[in-house]
Amino acid sequence: MEKARLLVEALPYIRRFYQTTLVIKYGGHAMVADDLKESFAQDIVLMKYIGINPIVVHGGGPQISEMLTRLGIKSQFRDGMRVTDPETMDIVEMVLTGKINKEIVSFINRHGGQAIGLSGKDGQLIEARKLHAYRYQGDDQPPEIIDLGLVGEVQRINVEVLRTLERSNMIPVIAPVGVGQNGETYNINADLVAGRIAGALQAKKLLLMTDVPGVLDSDGQLIPSMTIAEAADAMQHGTLRGGMIPKVQCAVEALQEGAEKVHIVDGRVAHAILLEIFTDAGIGTEIVKER
Repeated sequence: MEKARLLVEALPYIRRFYQTTLVIKYGGHAMVADDLKESFAQDIVLMKYIGINPIVVHGGGPQISEMLTRLGIKSQFRDGMRVTDPETMDIVEMVLTGKINKEIVSFINRHGGQAIGLSGKDGQLIEARKLHAYRYQGDDQPPEIIDLGLVGEVQRINVEVLRTLERSNMIPVIAPVGVGQNGETYNINADLVAGRIAGALQAKKLLLMTDVPGVLDSDGQLIPSMTIAEAADAMQHGTLRGGMIPKVQCAVEALQEGAEKVHIVDGRVAHAILLEIFTDAGIGTEIVKER
């Protein structure tokens, strides 16, 4: 009876999300632990079989750092962002598109899906430009210009590539590598890529998988739901810290560009995606435009 109750609970959500697009940013511990890799692949395949169109965007920072260390190349970071010279960019592209991307595709296909691996260079999917970063130095000083090398930002998403794959019943798995106007390759933050894709496709949901339960308040308690205004207030008053700030910024931008809802969920929990999408309680933090 408990299994039947869970299926009935999921029914209205299946109906609501039928033939809609959901963008999932896959990263953190969920990409490392073998059991979580399996449960993630199962979640994606199940979504496709019941008529939802999942699009996966993955990261790979720890794996890139590991490969650079093995090759004797020192990683440099400025304000939390990897400085990417041409030599480092070659390794980034190799790890993201040649190793991680194909492993995710393999897991999904092994569980009955039809996944296809892409980078932003395929079909001009992610058109990018160099990211110009600055550091504030005080009201009476000009900002410091930070040169991050081949780190980029999204200029345009070619949505027709993704729509074509959806019509072909394929599951896109995207590495966050973009292509510049002159063919140059850019390393782009995976959260930002996922957010821009969700906005461009007017996605029903954007799910950002993390290694924390969700957005926490100043007492360390989970905030189950936030509006854009509440998120801006939390950033202004220092409630958000560290890596959660860019994730919430990404969520806000995705909503402003057309995504309907954003969820920040704990990828360390098996089947976190299904728990968020198909249960009344859900997990993590939901961010919406307004209530």
